[in-house]
Amino acid sequence: MTAPVSRASSSLALVERVAAGEPAAIARMISRAESGSSEAREALARIYKRAGRAHIVGITGVPGSGKSTLVGKLAEKIRQQGGKVGIVAIDPSSPYSGGAILGDRIRMSDMATDPGVYIRSMATRGATGGMARAALDAVDILDVAGFDTVIIETVGVGQDEVEIVRASHTTIVVSAPGLGDEIQAIKAGILEIADIHVVSKCDRSDANRTLIDLKQMLMLGMTMTGPTDWQTPVIGTSSVSGTGLDELVAAIVRHRHVAFETETGRRRQLAIAHFRLRKTAENLLLERMGEAVARAAAPLADRLLRRDADPYSLANELLDTSLPGGPVHEQSARSKVAR
Repeated sequence: MTAPVSRASSSLALVERVAAGEPAAIARMISRAESGSSEAREALARIYKRAGRAHIVGITGVPGSGKSTLVGKLAEKIRQQGGKVGIVAIDPSSPYSGGAILGDRIRMSDMATDPGVYIRSMATRGATGGMARAALDAVDILDVAGFDTVIIETVGVGQDEVEIVRASHTTIVVSAPGLGDEIQAIKAGILEIADIHVVSKCDRSDANRTLIDLKQMLMLGMTMTGPTDWQTPVIGTSSVSGTGLDELVAAIVRHRHVAFETETGRRRQLAIAHFRLRKTAENLLLERMGEAVARAAAPLADRLLRRDADPYSLANELLDTSLPGGPVHEQSARSKVAR
């Protein structure tokens, strides 16, 4: 029997317990990653160096396309083949608490007792692109904890959910018939990010039209781009009858080979590293800005309210006192012109 994880336990003390797969340690470590605690950063750095084995599968699509149900069925199939599955379900933020609304976890509650499945809901907390800021830290934690496949399910906002392609080895875009548009995946470039297209609810009579249209669009794209290491499949699935789920798992396994053993996959992993570096730097910059605003913004805001100065010059003053590099000359010039 393992010792309980205390709230007072240091993050470094949790690393080995995470590696041993202790659910309580995993939960505590993800919570500290979400909080942005500086105390957890060394532990997260050690976890990152030990990660890198798991296959990261991103699942996105418009609301109502059946993403959560598909994730649950997909996890069941992977478990039947002996794999362990970690799920990071990005939920909308509560407008009151800021926490996750937990809709995804409720829909997957039948897997909660399976020790080979770990489900974590995370709130977006204002992050755009369908991803939570600590999602990739959570993926590292689940990777080190021994989960072979880690699924990230995005929040389901629709048109701007393209960040997932920069965070996953394999991206699945889920469409469904009868949601208002003839093909939901056309929206804002979401068609291009898919490694695998899934049309869910294919037991419906109008699903075949969506399948045909998607395949035709992909054929057109192939003639424009030429041969590649991977031809994007379009797979019809039904969570009710189980149709297409075995085919989907087989496609994910095939794409894992591309992701880990080809030059295309190496370039994809380099792009993921670029994305991770940029997002981490952005988060640290926002943290520093938040601290600077807390220290210096009150008197500046008072001057702005009295209209003693304009927003650009006061924002530059705030930046000059909080960030290295001197004034932002372009904005300073704009402020002078405004006067």
